[in-house]
Amino acid sequence: MNELTSALAAALPDGRVLTDPDVVDSYARDRTFVPPGRPLGVVLAQSRDDVVATMRWASEHRVPVVPRGAGTGLAGGATAVDGCVVLSLARMTAIRELSPQDEIAVVEPGVINADLDRAAREHGLMYAPDPSSYEISTIGGNLATNAGGLRCVKYGVTRDSTLGLEVVLADGRVLTTGRRTMKGVTGYDLTGLFVGSEGTLGVITAATLRLRRAPREMATVAAEFTSLRDAAAAVSAIVAAGCQPSMLELMDRTTLQAIDDWKNIGLEPSTRAMLIAQAEGSADEMAALCGAASFVAVSSTPEEATELIGIRRLAYHAKERLGQCLVEDVCVPRSALPEMITTIEEVAARHGVLIATVAHAGDGNVHPVFVFDRGLAEPPEEVWTAADEVFRAALDLGGTLTGEHGVGLLKKRWLGLETGPVAADLHQGIKQVFDPLNILNPGKAI
Repeated sequence: MNELTSALAAALPDGRVLTDPDVVDSYARDRTFVPPGRPLGVVLAQSRDDVVATMRWASEHRVPVVPRGAGTGLAGGATAVDGCVVLSLARMTAIRELSPQDEIAVVEPGVINADLDRAAREHGLMYAPDPSSYEISTIGGNLATNAGGLRCVKYGVTRDSTLGLEVVLADGRVLTTGRRTMKGVTGYDLTGLFVGSEGTLGVITAATLRLRRAPREMATVAAEFTSLRDAAAAVSAIVAAGCQPSMLELMDRTTLQAIDDWKNIGLEPSTRAMLIAQAEGSADEMAALCGAASFVAVSSTPEEATELIGIRRLAYHAKERLGQCLVEDVCVPRSALPEMITTIEEVAARHGVLIATVAHAGDGNVHPVFVFDRGLAEPPEEVWTAADEVFRAALDLGGTLTGEHGVGLLKKRWLGLETGPVAADLHQGIKQVFDPLNILNPGKAI
């Protein structure tokens, strides 16, 4: 340890600070290809007091701090910067309270998303946000990026399930935001401000989250299409008919082929897209609205429903087997989904780039994954060019650069296209209020 990290270790209980270079390196990156900087060390926080002590030390010595959960992020938001301390919250795993009567839970940031959902279901409740990484991603990371997931078409994103937060500020002060009630308008919405701030305004150490009644009966539809555009049109038809699906997921041929090569799901040669939809009660109406489908299956048991949804959850892991991945998540109005899908296909063909696309189609959130050769330090120029065209097309259609993964490092070069100079000034002003020394996750998100 050097003098700085020795002082940090002295401020914390034994074993909280890691400085071995090989160990520290394992905490320095998320799931992106972005090369990390060289941290001074890692803090393994186990309590709010550990976070408070770390931030007081960092503020005193003006050392950057990069908060980290499970490291499952896809935008470079948890990537270490030179001379920083990585603050890992993965050991803060307590569900402090679960109240079936009030339908809320108070949890620490290291709680795994699926573990909270399972705990809620013991009381007939559920935690609605469920990103595809729900078995490995943490609540803290979900809050940092305002993650969505497969059920967001009906229940909304993480912010819609967040009632209040406990946050340690850059100088070590503790701020409590929000409330335990389902509504309240006292003061500015600081809770909403922190959700999606990507660790640039404060370190979340607890969250009061809204739980919902778990549906008693769910039906699942899987429909195969010979055209990706026809599948996108079926999405529009299902939403327009008022079916209120809780899940409406779309996968293209490239994604399905990757899954089939891995798990042998029996993919037909003519299938260009698959739509997986789920709703309470009968699924017959949704199945009927997939009129252009070449094949439609409706689950008859919970086990069949789980198997069909499981195909969708395999998508990212299957694509990682093809090479390194630049994972994007543009979002467009639902009515523009067919045009966005078509544009992605055209961009892939024009630049000779392998793009595998999935979508939380019910809310227009499209995940084009640009696959390139392993071993490259970053994507080749044609991949960046293709990504640029996809981002600009999404904005032209009235969409956004990111629906749930965050800006991190990967999207900063395009941020000004969406926010504009006035918003950029306001963002910087907000950052200055909360983090005047610019030590919290510097260089990310804004």
